[in-house]
Amino acid sequence: MTSQVSSPAEQADGAVVGEQRKPAGDKDVRRLDRVIIRFAGDSGDGMQLTGDRFTSETASFGNDLSTLPNFPAEIRAPAGTLPGVSSFQLHFADHDILTPGDAPNVLVAMNPAALKANIADVPRGAEIIVNTDEFTKRAMAKVGYAASPLEDGSLDGFSVHPVPLTTLTVEALKDFDLSRKEAERSKNMFALGLLSWMYHRPTEGTEKFLKTKFAKKPGIAAANIAAFRAGWNFGETTEDFAVSYEIAPATQAFPTGTYRNISGNLALSYGLIAASRQADLPLYLGSYPITPASDILHELSRHKNFGVRTFQAEDEIAGIGAALGAAFGGSLAVTTTSGPGVALKSETIGLAVSLELPLLVIDIQRGGPSTGLPTKTEQADLLQAMYGRNGEAPVPIVAPRTPADCFDAAIEAARIALAYRTPVLLLSDGYLANGSEPWRIPETDELPDLRVQFAQGPNHTLDDGTEVFWPYKRDPKTLARPWAIPGTPGLEHRIGGIEKQDGTGNISYDPANHDFMVRTRQAKIDGIDVPDVEVDDPTGNADTLVLGWGSTYGPITAAVRRLRAAGEHIAQAHLRHLNPFPRNLGTVLERYDKVVIPEMNLGQLATLVRAKYLVDAHSYNQVNGMPFKAEQLATALKEAIDG
Repeated sequence: MTSQVSSPAEQADGAVVGEQRKPAGDKDVRRLDRVIIRFAGDSGDGMQLTGDRFTSETASFGNDLSTLPNFPAEIRAPAGTLPGVSSFQLHFADHDILTPGDAPNVLVAMNPAALKANIADVPRGAEIIVNTDEFTKRAMAKVGYAASPLEDGSLDGFSVHPVPLTTLTVEALKDFDLSRKEAERSKNMFALGLLSWMYHRPTEGTEKFLKTKFAKKPGIAAANIAAFRAGWNFGETTEDFAVSYEIAPATQAFPTGTYRNISGNLALSYGLIAASRQADLPLYLGSYPITPASDILHELSRHKNFGVRTFQAEDEIAGIGAALGAAFGGSLAVTTTSGPGVALKSETIGLAVSLELPLLVIDIQRGGPSTGLPTKTEQADLLQAMYGRNGEAPVPIVAPRTPADCFDAAIEAARIALAYRTPVLLLSDGYLANGSEPWRIPETDELPDLRVQFAQGPNHTLDDGTEVFWPYKRDPKTLARPWAIPGTPGLEHRIGGIEKQDGTGNISYDPANHDFMVRTRQAKIDGIDVPDVEVDDPTGNADTLVLGWGSTYGPITAAVRRLRAAGEHIAQAHLRHLNPFPRNLGTVLERYDKVVIPEMNLGQLATLVRAKYLVDAHSYNQVNGMPFKAEQLATALKEAIDG
């Protein structure tokens, strides 16, 4: 879903935040600047779909937004249990925001498990909408409620709205030829309709979506639409909801352009397609399904019209082997995985280093070690990406900072791989992959030219005057070797994992040659042209620098904003390129008395920074499978400033 955003000068004056007015009926409408909503229920309650639809309509309305889907790793955890709770949090506002929010202003709890799993995050005074039909003795006992929380006073500090969602949904669908169980499945659409009324969300897009989704089952489509409308009408007519809310479009948060809501994995997919078009190369994905990277395989398989070929291999090793073969054949080659898959692919990544062929290895990081937390987020694969291969096998590392930034990061990774003939590791994570935000669709003339020149003929003259092709004769600037497409007459050459002789590419066990090749491959990576790191230090008086990478960008920036609003001086820098580091990073670090590095690991970037720059960087770490909260980071950074 896309929306046009004009420049602030072209917009009508916005309403004042906090304004309250009466609509045509008897209910108040209050204007807010932002709100955080969390939908929570059983894995089978459709919370991810509900949140996704609410997000899409919010994006079309023009709000800035950020989302946090959170769901179990099990395909179907036991119904009504705490491990089976699935949630979707959405933060949307009339201004620029950076995170899904620390705590929900509104919790929609579809059952006792959803309430118990999420109530600790809900601040006093917040609104809680509960599906009273599910608060049976058996359901409450299953999650440890000895008495009903709706009656024992434990929720007195909240604004509780008891709504029999299941009963109301079944009643709304009584004229449809559905069993009670089938009708109950639409209760998430009833809840979506109610929340859409409360926050004045558009409805046309959701109704169109339902018609398309259930095009082959028009009766089911009609039932879901009826439940959605019933939820809207319930909000309009019930006395329990005396107030609805408006959050104006974020007219000043976005530059002029056409926008759409996009998740990190979708943005990555589009970035890979754009890179292949800008390079004028076919895109080849060799992959094995793994959470949370599988969406990229799913999405790219839909785009054969752009010259995309997708291969779902029997395992991780076959996936990257096929991709490396495609790179040898002249494609922009990609393999997608998560941390466990990177471990399996490590030997072939080393082979790609030896062959010096362009290959994108996309790692959507998740909680580890081993199988770990498949649906939770972490950024603990940095050292694996940096060193997780035998021998000296240096690989460039790129990391996006937001879901939308995954598009640009994919193009940047492709630029490096193609220009320097090297595998590149792109480190996203589950938070970015599944989260979403508005993304301005770029014009094609804004994208870089990634075209490469394949080898066409001999490139070296022997002492006797014979012209030959040397597969390892390097570009003096990039140290990249020529990319010769198999079957090109006169360019026959051998490849393999055994060490090559410089220039000729022949097998070589010569100690001096091996030393030279190892140092040359390292020099090629060290010499990659990457932009300087930018420092956000408005006053220039800060003594403390917060350095981050990857998905910590949003929480760090939100925390820094809070501290600056409180009068603190603090600087911020964020790294996209982790190998090689930007050339000015050492100079930047020297300017500050204190350097704090928040990471969702036990200090991997901090380890690298300390080792390379001899800076006493302080780690602030979290490995609980969830992104940082802004308030939590702000507190830690304030302690660092004062310490």
